[in-house]
Formats: sequence, structure tokens, C-alpha cells
Amino acid sequence: MDNRAGVKTNPDFPIPATMKAWILGGPGQLKLAVKPIPAPGHAEVLLRIDAVAICATDLEVIDHGSPALIQGAMPFNKNFTPGHEYMGTVVALGPGVDEYRNGQRVTVEIHAGCGQCKRCRQGMYTSCLNYGLNYGDVDKGHRANGFTTDGGFCEFQVNNINTLVAIPDAMSDEEATLVVTAGTAMYGLTELGGLVAGESVVVTGPGPIGLLGVAVAKALGASPVILTGTRDNRLWIGRELGADHVVNVRNEDAVEAVRRLNNGQGVDYVVECSGAPNAVNDAIRMVSRGGKVCLAAFPHQETPVDVAHIVRNNIYLYGIRGEGRSATHRAEALMSQRRFDATKIHTHTFALDDLPTAIRYAKDRIDNAIKVVVKAKGVAVQRVAAE
Repeated sequence: MDNRAGVKTNPDFPIPATMKAWILGGPGQLKLAVKPIPAPGHAEVLLRIDAVAICATDLEVIDHGSPALIQGAMPFNKNFTPGHEYMGTVVALGPGVDEYRNGQRVTVEIHAGCGQCKRCRQGMYTSCLNYGLNYGDVDKGHRANGFTTDGGFCEFQVNNINTLVAIPDAMSDEEATLVVTAGTAMYGLTELGGLVAGESVVVTGPGPIGLLGVAVAKALGASPVILTGTRDNRLWIGRELGADHVVNVRNEDAVEAVRRLNNGQGVDYVVECSGAPNAVNDAIRMVSRGGKVCLAAFPHQETPVDVAHIVRNNIYLYGIRGEGRSATHRAEALMSQRRFDATKIHTHTFALDDLPTAIRYAKDRIDNAIKVVVKAKGVAVQRVAAE
């Protein structure tokens, strides 16, 4: 790290000149390299990265580039480091930063919007209107670590203070990497209305966001909470996280099952986390007239939607990206209060040096992998949950 004026460090947290970092070559190609450690600027801190969870979007970035863009183009062969669901320890404070201290443990959000556009001023910084217009120009304030700027598959990274969420010492590194996933689920429920106590909620798709969507909805008092999916082992974890009912859509019609489980009526809210081709049309038939649907998944193909049914029944559709409106802070509060146990979705831990193996486990769902974590400090492979 260069000796930038105004940067505050602490001898208890030494910072070397270089670090190990995984960089993206062509599609699907990662290699371990040495990079200089970046210096924090105004309103930024330098984090020593302690743990990183692998997200399905990381796999999309690594294999296809989308939705990451560096300097206006795909990230391949640009020395780019992916990874965005990380936590760590503050080891250097940029000029003027007094909101955090060196040695403090934090987890991070992905997006620091430009702070200037209409959407950012509304708290919708994951929908920053400058997103895609200022790649590589971090001085404008826009960052999306792991998408438009280097991410967390490395040993140190710079983060804007607006992306930091302080965590208690009692929270493990692995659990802290899951705060942003819970924050995405919280953002979806926030956009649907926020106060879900006593409201009926369906979550479709028991991936990490869906499973923590169940947990957050139940912690906020929703009743009943119904989870649909195709994998019995994941549906069982949904039960452990608070689902009142689970539906294996391979065995019964999801819409009919939901209405049967909700006294023959449609539900108030659906949080769609599967990305399945028929998911949107199923969701709009699960909700009651005047119900609300949040789309949190990224389908990989265009999806026909029965718009007439939506209009006739006054149904509201919301799309979300990431964890806007400071939802991650609210999710962390629920986790710190032990309102649910997010670690139930953490299944494997690998060393950072073994990232390709970790990615293979996450991508191919080896050994029933759900959330795979890599740690910068050397660890033996661990399998810790999701029997």
C-alpha cells in the first residue's frame, strides 16, 4: 500500500506491500496472482479480508462476465478480482474517516452508489443511475465491488464506509459473510411493504436468498410462511429456519398446494427466488387479489408473463437488485439478536488458495453444498451443515 497522506494505520495490524489475489483471465479461467494492496481514499477503509462466501452471481461473472463490466466492457483478461460477499477487519482508515476504527470487524454490502443521482438519494443505491456510466472512475463515488471494481477473492480490499456493517465479536467469520444474503431477502420484504407481521408469505426457491428469505419473514412475524422447491434437503433446512409449510413442486402443483395451505386463499406476498421459467406466472396465481410479488432471482431467459391476470387482479410486481435501502443493517440486527441461525445454510469452508475447488463445490452442488466459504487464513476443508 502506498503511503497516501491522511491514511491512518495501526502497528497491531501490519499491511504488506503486496497480496495474493485471484484474477480472471478468459471465461472460466482464474489464476492466483500477486497484486499491490490498494490504499483507501476519502470515505474509504482498507479491509483485511477474513472470509468470502461464493454467490451464484460470482459464478455468472467468472463464466460469462455478465453482470460485471470493467471500464465499460466485460471483465475478462483485465487483472480483475471477482467476489463480493466478504467480511473482514479494518486495518487502515482513509482521510477523514472516524466512523470506524482499526481492528474493527465488519461485513460489507456490494454497492456504494454515486451518492448524487436521484436513485441514490432515495436509498436505491443498488439502482444507481450512474451504474454502467462511470466504470473505473471511483472518484465519482460509484463502486460495486466484484462487479465494477475489484472484489474479495484476495487478502485486502478497499471499501466505502457506506458499505460497512459492524458485527459483534460473537458472530463468526462464516456467519458474517451471510449478512448480505439476508440483507437481500430483507430488501425484498422492505419493497413489498416491510411490516409483514401476520401476513402470509410464500418464498419460491430454496437457494441461499430463498432460505434466508424464510428466516427473515418469520423473524418479522409473517404467518404462515410457505417455502416451495424441488430439493427435500433444502426444504428441510427451510423448516428449521421457520417455514410453517414446505412444498416439493416435483410432487404436487405449487399453486394448488399454496392455496390449500392458506385456507383456500391466495397469500399476501410472494418472494420469487428460483428464476424458474414458470415462476412469475405461478407467483401471480399464488397471491390474492391486490397481492404483491417480489422478483429477486435472475432468470437466464425471457419469461412470458400473463399481464392480463396481473391487471385484472390488481397485483403488484417489484424487482430488486441486491441489498438496497440499508436492508443489510436490519438483517444484521436480526442475526445478532439470534432471531434465526443463518449458519444453517453454510455447508463448506475452504482455504482461499483452494478457491477453484470451492467454486466447483458451489457450482456443481457437490456434497449438497449450499453456501461455500473461503478463508484467507489457511483452513482445512470443512463440511459444517446441511445434512
